[in-house]
Amino acid sequence: MGLLALVLSLTTGAALAAGDLANRPERLERLVIGTGESMLGVSVREYQLETGQSYRLVIEATGMQECAWVAPGFFKNAWLRKIEAGNVEIKAPTLTELEFESEGEAELFFVPIRTGTYEWACAGLEERGVNGTFVVQ
Repeated sequence: MGLLALVLSLTTGAALAAGDLANRPERLERLVIGTGESMLGVSVREYQLETGQSYRLVIEATGMQECAWVAPGFFKNAWLRKIEAGNVEIKAPTLTELEFESEGEAELFFVPIRTGTYEWACAGLEERGVNGTFVVQ
């Protein structure tokens, strides 16, 4: 943190993050995997996010294509609050993969903490278009 930013944050209480953790998590558009005629489509290719903002993202697999959903760079640069799947709430410090072997969904609650563009994909299906990005400002 630069000296000027440090002085401003100490004297004005200004936050350096764009988001506001005091707000409820913002619901993102549901990500559906396995759409279209090929069953290799996705409903959303890009999510625009802000650092310090809390988000909720439902990832739904149609079950027509097995998917090992990964976003390694993103989850190294986000705080994972919890994951809800079925009637289970999972609290873990990090996420490696969500594996959808059939139809199902998982809801992620997270806060991005570093700006950048981070890819997500179904491992092994990137070349077939089952991928997208998180763009964090």
